[in-house]
Amino acid sequence: MFDKILVANRGEIACRVMRTARRLGYRTVAVFSDADAQAPHVRQADEAVHIGASPAADSYLRIDALIAAAHASGANAVHPGYGFLSERADFAQACADAGLVFIGPPPEAIRAMGDKAGAKRRMLAAGVPCAPGYLASASAEDQSDERLRAQAVRLGLPLLVKAVAGGGGRGMRLVRDFSELPAALAGARREALSAFGDGTLMLERLIADGRHIEIQVFADAHGHALHLGERDCTAQRRRQKVIEEAPSPIVDAEMRAAMGRDAVAAALAVGYRGAGTVEFIVDAQLNHYFLEMNTRLQVEHPVTECITGFDLVEWQLRVAAGEPLPVTQAEVRFSGHAIEARLYAEDPYDGWKPQAGRIAGWRPEQSAVRIDHGIVEGGEVTPYYDAMVAKFIVHGRDREDAIRRLVTALEDVPLLGLKTNGRFLRDLIRHPQFRAAGMTTTRLDEWAADGEPLLQRPVAPDTAWRLAAALRGGHHGQRPASVDGVDLTLAHEGEKRTLRTPVEGVRIVSFIDGELRFVIDGVQRRARCVDDGQELHLAMDGAVFPFTEPSPFPSRDASADPRRARAVSTTARNCIWRWTARCSRSPNPRPSRAATPAPTRGARARRWPVSSRRCWWRRATR
Repeated sequence: MFDKILVANRGEIACRVMRTARRLGYRTVAVFSDADAQAPHVRQADEAVHIGASPAADSYLRIDALIAAAHASGANAVHPGYGFLSERADFAQACADAGLVFIGPPPEAIRAMGDKAGAKRRMLAAGVPCAPGYLASASAEDQSDERLRAQAVRLGLPLLVKAVAGGGGRGMRLVRDFSELPAALAGARREALSAFGDGTLMLERLIADGRHIEIQVFADAHGHALHLGERDCTAQRRRQKVIEEAPSPIVDAEMRAAMGRDAVAAALAVGYRGAGTVEFIVDAQLNHYFLEMNTRLQVEHPVTECITGFDLVEWQLRVAAGEPLPVTQAEVRFSGHAIEARLYAEDPYDGWKPQAGRIAGWRPEQSAVRIDHGIVEGGEVTPYYDAMVAKFIVHGRDREDAIRRLVTALEDVPLLGLKTNGRFLRDLIRHPQFRAAGMTTTRLDEWAADGEPLLQRPVAPDTAWRLAAALRGGHHGQRPASVDGVDLTLAHEGEKRTLRTPVEGVRIVSFIDGELRFVIDGVQRRARCVDDGQELHLAMDGAVFPFTEPSPFPSRDASADPRRARAVSTTARNCIWRWTARCSRSPNPRPSRAATPAPTRGARARRWPVSSRRCWWRRATR
């Protein structure tokens, strides 16, 4: 029915879809924006088509560009991945109108479940339990602030203001006091209009201390539907999932069967086909209520793959090709426990601010666990797209086994070069409340408000300072016996320390391709380390500590103040004039010198070590 698939997405999900497609013998086509010209998913595909500028609105959200790319490459099927256009009925319809197979549900099912208020009406009609709420129409009267406030008073607090076209936590506001309602309505409406082009709102009573549990469903074109068990996605911050696991630690076989029946009923109620996820909120008494249905493959689908042994992308391709589901409900079996942790390029210790920049170090192949990603060492994390850059997926004999494996993986495979939530993830899965299955959907936000130690930035230990000084102080911390010690100043997160090198008690055993082995206080250890010349990125104990050497010279602003000026010896100045273009410790190099390096010094082009008498930094600071 089709033999070439265009993946209308980017990053790790594009790479994930292509791996299965290639295994099944399908040719693949990537699409890319200006920012993604050198991205891994482009290199992994058989063909690639440029579709526009870096912002998503000018590339990955352009239906016309994607359809044109499919025709230009000869693709006859489109996989939407998740995010972007994956839940847009008009995109599925455009693919059908262009003669392309859309690897997902039919447009009618997307449209039916895309309207959250309409979806709840269908679920109530199908006998699926729903949380109390106000399912407003799109009319101006039903959407007025006065009507919404009256309904909020009827429902009581706390409650959620939700966009009917929303998803992923966007267009959603939590209201705990009626004084917060006007701002919540305005903010949710504004965000929904921007993200989905539809500002229609609904209200839903918040289930206090709730858990977010979802059911993976699959349906084919032959009237068959089944579920593949649950995933627990309770660990969230600001309604964004952070950690997912399967099975849920609070769900037993009876509860699983009941939730599975309701999820399959929801899929059949809208004539569903393909992969879908029915999301429920579970209260403290273990009652479940329908939230919404995601009409696409979920980010967290790998944990279901781990415990069932099924490749869900393969199922998507086979169902889209007209094949029936490969198993019946009675044949589905679950094995072990799986956990997924989402690695975000964001700073969890500074309000979850997104980060962008160059990836100085990233070696996922060195881990024994599954890591789905779409980044590469030396590449860039840009500000144009979602901050999630990778997923760590572990499968263990039981939950404790899986937690132990995930802790080790997060420590062994750090991302160096920019701030991530890696250390936070490790600390979260080791937290007593997570281990005891005591999380709720609001727990992380409550911890952030209360100043929980989990959300306090890790402090670089003395070991990290000493090791950084040994690495920066000379060749692996070793100096000729004829050279006396040097005082080396390092800076990290606003703190400065001056350490004497060689560092007593520290010996570098080996430093090969970022893998560092060292002896400190008589114990041999290992760490990941990258020195890009400007910063030394040292990964220890699940955290990444960047160190820099402050310049001994005043900054440009400081040099304008004669009271802060600092004299430099003639010898040091001459050294700078001669070697500045060759030394990474130097201030701004002279272009003329950089263009004509001394030919006899080619082997030392990186910089003179501090131990050398030719080093300008050593001369200027002694």
